[in-house]
Formats: sequence, C-alpha cells, structure tokens
Amino acid sequence: MAAETGDRPLALITGASGGIGEAFAHVLAAEGYGLVLVARRYGELNRVAGVVTSRYDVPVTVVDADLSTPDAAAKLKETLDSRSAAPDVLINNAGWGLNLGVLEATIADQLNIIDLNVRALTELTLRFLPPMKERGRGGVLNLGSMAAFMPGPHMAVYHATKAYVVSFTEAVARELKGTGVTISTYCPGPVATGFQRRAGMTESRLVQMMKPISAEQCARAGWEAFKKGEVIAFPRGVDAVGAFFSRVLPRSMTFAGLEFFHKPVRR
Repeated sequence: MAAETGDRPLALITGASGGIGEAFAHVLAAEGYGLVLVARRYGELNRVAGVVTSRYDVPVTVVDADLSTPDAAAKLKETLDSRSAAPDVLINNAGWGLNLGVLEATIADQLNIIDLNVRALTELTLRFLPPMKERGRGGVLNLGSMAAFMPGPHMAVYHATKAYVVSFTEAVARELKGTGVTISTYCPGPVATGFQRRAGMTESRLVQMMKPISAEQCARAGWEAFKKGEVIAFPRGVDAVGAFFSRVLPRSMTFAGLEFFHKPVRR
C-alpha cells in the first residue's frame, strides 16, 4: 500500500506492525501526519494501515523490511528518496530482547538484538537527520527503556543496547542544540505489548508485579514529551524513580533486584 503525502508532515515509524509502534501511528495520524510504517510483518503492517486510514484522513505507506539486516536502512532511505518523501519525524521503535542468560541464548539472537536495537537505530538516525537539520525542524524519537539505567543479568545484551540508545541520544541532542531539530529518548517500563512474550518475560515477576501500561498510554506520553523537547522522558513517575534509584543504589542491590524481577513467578 502506498500513498502520496502532499504538503502535510510525514512521520516514519519503525516496528509499526503492532504494540507501541502501532499506537504511535494512531497518535500521529490524529495530528494529521502522513505515515511511513516499517516492519518485517507485511500482513500486520497492512492491517495497521487499514485501521489508521479508516479512522483518519491521512496517507499511509507501508514498507516491509527487516531492519536488522546490513543494507535495510540504506534501502529504506533510497526508497523514500525515490518518492521524494522526507520524514519530518523518525520514530525508532523497532527493537527486541531476550530474558535468557548470555550462555543460554544463542549468539545469533544476541547479535541480532544489537543489530536492530543499536546499529539500525543509529544508521536510520544518521541517514534521516541531515535533511531535518537543513530544514531546521523535525526530529528523532528513539525508544529506550528503564533497562537503559542498569545492567541486566539474564537480559544483559538488551540492557546494554538500551544504555547505548540513551547515551547516543543525549550526546546528539547536545550537538543539535539551537538547530531547531529535536532528538529524544523515551524510556518506559513494562508496556502491554507482544514484547514480553517474544522476550520470554510473560511469567517474570517484573511483568506480573509491576502492572504494564497500555501501548496507547505509552505512545501518547512519549509523543507529548517529544513535542516538549525532553531529551530523556518516562511515561510514569514510577519509571523515572526506578531509573533514578538504579543509578544511586549500590550495584549489589541493583543486581539482586533485577535477578529477582527477571525470574518467573513460582505458582
């Protein structure tokens, strides 16, 4: 499915076939943005596009792509350039993790997490940011996580990738100061999406005891924080508090808490 965007602003959203990405699509469409939705699952992308266009009078383009592959970001940029479609906003939402120890998870899976959460996010930012700076407007919203603020036994690679996202975003925000371009990282705790199922976390104490917010709540709060120019944002006070205490508590306490929450609830 493809559509012309006309003169309206355009948002590129990755990982848009469900969850937070799908929720962001509805939030931005409600504000009149044309959309480019990217994910691996083409059928689900078309479902999301159909629902969005049935509710909002906005153009939607879907692009099926596995952004963890080496040339995917470059091909996506070429595709949009060929359609003269320059995103005003890039939402780097695509990402995944595994609730397994580093010696339990496969090497391939752990490297794939890095490819998607770090390399693809970085490359997309680097490719789409220059035109935004030239225009003096627009920006990038990178999905971080509460996990960014603490090392994560049993999810070591995922936590490390999200720490990178926060560090990268903060540094680039400093470089972009005064340009009119916004870059922000949004760091939610548990959100009710398919992420926990894919990561093997549905039975973890974290998900069972800390009630996840909805994807819709998450996306709305993230978008509002982005529009305010917040470099690091959280959907709830409890998420911000958790991130704060993870930085000031002794590491032994942080590790003990994470190991407790990542383990499954015994029934």
